[in-house]
Amino acid sequence: MPTLGEAARAVLLTSDPHDKRRAARSLARAWRQDRLDHRCDTAMPDQPAWPTEPELLEPSRMPRRGKGGSERGRIALLHALAHIEFVAIDLAVDLIGRFGDEFPRQFVDDWIGVVADEAMHFALLDRRLRAFGSHYGALPAHAGLWEAAQVTADDVLARLAIVPMVLEARGLDVTPPTIARFQGAGDAPSAQILSRIYKDEIRHVRVGTAWFGWMCDERGFNAVETWHALVKARFRGALKAPFNDSARHDAGLTQEYYSVIAS
Repeated sequence: MPTLGEAARAVLLTSDPHDKRRAARSLARAWRQDRLDHRCDTAMPDQPAWPTEPELLEPSRMPRRGKGGSERGRIALLHALAHIEFVAIDLAVDLIGRFGDEFPRQFVDDWIGVVADEAMHFALLDRRLRAFGSHYGALPAHAGLWEAAQVTADDVLARLAIVPMVLEARGLDVTPPTIARFQGAGDAPSAQILSRIYKDEIRHVRVGTAWFGWMCDERGFNAVETWHALVKARFRGALKAPFNDSARHDAGLTQEYYSVIAS
């Protein structure tokens, strides 16, 4: 029987976006059908395989997208979101393949669900781009999204602290106003896609926060104090208001985590 680690590595080494999406869904299906051994002793690549397009640029070189009022602006915003979801597939798969042995089966169950969600989110956004006559890869994209995986490859607590509890939590803050901009522009289909993603991301942050707390308990750490220390040490950016306190609370990420160290 193939192992979970082997299957995860295969997804990470798939470069074509649509093949990666299908491979991620196949990984989820194989796990749910008990066709993978719960072993993660296969080395994960330092860098996933990605397509030659989109061109990846440093943040300072990224063209300004505007606020999504024009069709061109909405295409640029949808493309940026599609890239986030594409990289999120690899982030979730790498988490499982790299750290799955440190947790009970339920951890993998939960994160396999995240993998499937991210693959579906990417498909929805790419389909919407095609409805506009565009596609994923047609525009430049942010080069730094994988950095969070690279700086937390040695410690699952650091990975959980930064990826779901900082980066995905930030999505909870910025997505509702983005949905409102699409609605204001009369783009109901795009707004509906983002509303679906928003609801799923609350669950993703909840999963990350819960397993962060579980591992802190296993190691005898105070969860809030440990999170503060890891964010200060491993996250290069700043936690900036405004925060979506309601959605964060629903995800288990209470204000005691982020209000103390927010800039």
